[in-house]
Amino acid sequence: MLTSILALSALALVFGLILGFAAIRFKVEGDPLVEQIDAQLPQTQCGQCGFPGCRPYAEAIASEDAEINQCPPGGEATIYALADLLDREPLPLNPDNGAESVKTVAFIDEQTCIGCTLCIQACPVDAILGAAKQMHTIIESECTGCDLCLPPCPVDCIEMIEIKEDMLTWKWPYPQEPAANSQQEIST
Repeated sequence: MLTSILALSALALVFGLILGFAAIRFKVEGDPLVEQIDAQLPQTQCGQCGFPGCRPYAEAIASEDAEINQCPPGGEATIYALADLLDREPLPLNPDNGAESVKTVAFIDEQTCIGCTLCIQACPVDAILGAAKQMHTIIESECTGCDLCLPPCPVDCIEMIEIKEDMLTWKWPYPQEPAANSQQEIST
């Protein structure tokens, strides 16, 4: 009995060492360009770009299977950041993917909610909290404003509310005209 326990322990140790060596030796590194592109995307996981999430879209951009102008939630700022990162010309937002809009967050009217869980199933970032036949609510800090919870709701108890600008959400606006034109106007 002791011999069989020792034999199995030795065999487990040998296989563990082999697996540990193989994990280190044959480790597959991720593409650093994909990581950098993914970091620039807004992580809404909304699918408006035609891909199931931000990571697959980043992989498609890196392999040049997709353009940098397919992300409506990221808008112009993301297009310029990707163009700068990839040393490409910035393109206008592709209207086939949607239009840039203000940042929003979902709000559920808890009095109207019937607890059908269809919105929970549609949310790509698990920002909706609730259970079957119970009211649901939104975790505002997790909601990306992707609007994917709106279509499946049978009682229309979800609405998108604009995020008001405050010290945490305000951003300096981009100049409306290129700096070269404003320099010419000053000199004249």
